[in-house]
Amino acid sequence: MAKLSRWLYSQLRVIGATARKEFIIFTRYPANAVLELIEPLMWLTPLYFMGKAFSAGGHAVGFEGFTGTSDYFSFVMVGAFMSSYIAVAFWGMAYSIEGDMILGVLEPNWVTPANRVSMLLGRSIMFALLTTVQSLGVLLIGALLFNVKVSGDIFIALLIIVPMLIAILGLGLGLAGIVLAIRRAQTAIDMSNWVFSQISGMQFPVTVLPKPLMAVALALPTTYGYDAVRSVLLGTNPLLPMKQEIIILVTSAIVMCIVGRAVFYAFDRRCRRLGTLGGH
Repeated sequence: MAKLSRWLYSQLRVIGATARKEFIIFTRYPANAVLELIEPLMWLTPLYFMGKAFSAGGHAVGFEGFTGTSDYFSFVMVGAFMSSYIAVAFWGMAYSIEGDMILGVLEPNWVTPANRVSMLLGRSIMFALLTTVQSLGVLLIGALLFNVKVSGDIFIALLIIVPMLIAILGLGLGLAGIVLAIRRAQTAIDMSNWVFSQISGMQFPVTVLPKPLMAVALALPTTYGYDAVRSVLLGTNPLLPMKQEIIILVTSAIVMCIVGRAVFYAFDRRCRRLGTLGGH
């Protein structure tokens, strides 16, 4: 027990030190923080006016039949809020490997006794906390400027996000291992992040997808995370009973963490054997 406690303490120190480093870097570039708050609104504003153009009396025509709500823009805003957590896994974890390669610090970091997964988790946890604050700010601005109506309990919604975030962090860990091997993955990560968000139902209900794509969407834990959070915040009709969606999210979190860790260490061992960590 004492040995386990020491190990846990050491991993928490690594996670805390990495998170602190990322926070210091983040605060050195305040303009980026402002941009991350404004950029989602830049992308969402055209959707707001498009929704107004195709609505009747302020309600999206035919949309309520698919979702249980006629408030299309609130539906999209919550989707954008959820998609920001997918970006944490793809960019905060997977792409950070390439970033360290470009800066030339990956190999020095990797030869330290610190656990590699803990270093990646520290970075991702910091990004997740910043993402939550920024996304809540975007929702607040959306409520003030675009009449976004979120009537449910945000605290319950954040609790639902936790297992979804853990699941996609497991995915991000596996992707980080792949980035170790292929070394240049910015375009692939950018495209994957966009496709993953869209097919999970960021801007539309997944029930309108063609059956092959809908089958893919229903296999993703993020689909149920989006659906459950929208049900809580907007009162939309859930795809499955809430209890079943929570079970799917928790099960996905466990499975994807185990698989992601195995994939990451498999590629890590391969790269160390080939001696490719220092190149990019």
